[in-house]
Amino acid sequence: MKKQVVLLFSLMVALVSNAQVTIGKDFSVKMYGQIRTDIYYNSRDNNQSVDGLFYMYPKDEVLDPNGKDLNASDNSNMYAVYSRLGFDFAGPKLGKAKTSAKIEFDFRGNGNDNLSIVRLRHAYFNLDWGKSKLLIGQTWHPFYGDVAPQILNLNMGAPFQPFGRAPQIRYRYQSGDVQWQIAALWQSQYKTYGPTAADGSGNSRVQQFHKNSNIPELTLGVDYKADGWIAGVGIDMLSIVPRTQSKWGDKTYKVDERLTTLSYEAHVKYTNEKLYFAAKSTLGSNMTHVSMTGGYGIKSVDSKTGERKYTAFRNSSTWVNIAYGKKWRPALFFGYMKNLGTADDLMGEPVIVEGGDCGTPEGYVYGKVYYGTGTKLDKLVSGTFELTYNVPHWKIGVEYNYTSAWYGYNKKDGKVENAHSVGNNRLVLSALYTF
Repeated sequence: MKKQVVLLFSLMVALVSNAQVTIGKDFSVKMYGQIRTDIYYNSRDNNQSVDGLFYMYPKDEVLDPNGKDLNASDNSNMYAVYSRLGFDFAGPKLGKAKTSAKIEFDFRGNGNDNLSIVRLRHAYFNLDWGKSKLLIGQTWHPFYGDVAPQILNLNMGAPFQPFGRAPQIRYRYQSGDVQWQIAALWQSQYKTYGPTAADGSGNSRVQQFHKNSNIPELTLGVDYKADGWIAGVGIDMLSIVPRTQSKWGDKTYKVDERLTTLSYEAHVKYTNEKLYFAAKSTLGSNMTHVSMTGGYGIKSVDSKTGERKYTAFRNSSTWVNIAYGKKWRPALFFGYMKNLGTADDLMGEPVIVEGGDCGTPEGYVYGKVYYGTGTKLDKLVSGTFELTYNVPHWKIGVEYNYTSAWYGYNKKDGKVENAHSVGNNRLVLSALYTF
């Protein structure tokens, strides 16, 4: 009981003083966090989560019998769910390795309907031998990495910037100014799209598509870090199993389906006392589990069992972010995404499904269904200007964003033709108190 009282008292002291507090021999903890409120306004309906706080891109036109766009409705709201609390721990050595750990949570919940529910953000321990480090637990996906936009929007640049956290085993090795990294990852809060029934209906995010694979997602990366610069590249392999059963006619068959994709990224960042410059370019295949557009479709179906072979959409995404100043800090962000089509021709004349239950296509022509998000987007173009006021423990800012989404019809190779654009004006006001 005495130890629990000492621990509780020490955590309270850490919160009040924002200092690292020693608890017993060779063990200390530091509490940190933020209280954050956001007010946003959109000029139309958008693809989003967290009831609009995590903004992606505008929805396509849906015309009523009078030719009016059903999605051209403005909306706004205010939330404080991105307030967060975390603890950094430093412990005794394990052999020759320094030990540390982190746990951090916020109140974002999951999806759009269960906000203000505690959600785990980071939970990991780290072993540090000096040149090499081993991390085990949940933290940022390596493609998010050490290079991300500094903007007020909580999407942190998605869908142009890979965004997501995942349980992982990550090893880093530092040799001079060069850092190598390899990681094995599993899906948890951020998941891949796929069919949710044996007949191929649905377009949902659930863990089963990666869980049934039995192969962790693998990433390899290398960075150069010196004199305020970071520059590097990475490669990612993801293998999923969309289905283990196929409902074909009036029978259900055991099937062996798998889709394995490779994705690549390159990044650069420079920082000094006032300047922040960063850019990243990603060539992604089926990267929906890190908040990017894309997915996959069907390239062939076995006529006896309904077993499928798949092909992934390939998207190229690039962003640039520049900010300057300390107390008053203006910033610019530009993002561009282009749909490069599929690696192989898609089966049949495509009928796009952007979510929900599409049912079973008559005659079991499964090639008419795609799994993912933004599969009928030809391109996205986004520009942002923001201004923040920064003093110790406080950040107050305003941000304006315009995003243009170009929708059309998919050809056999997955590319989009006859595209038209829809745009959204977004305004965000944010205030943060950090401790």
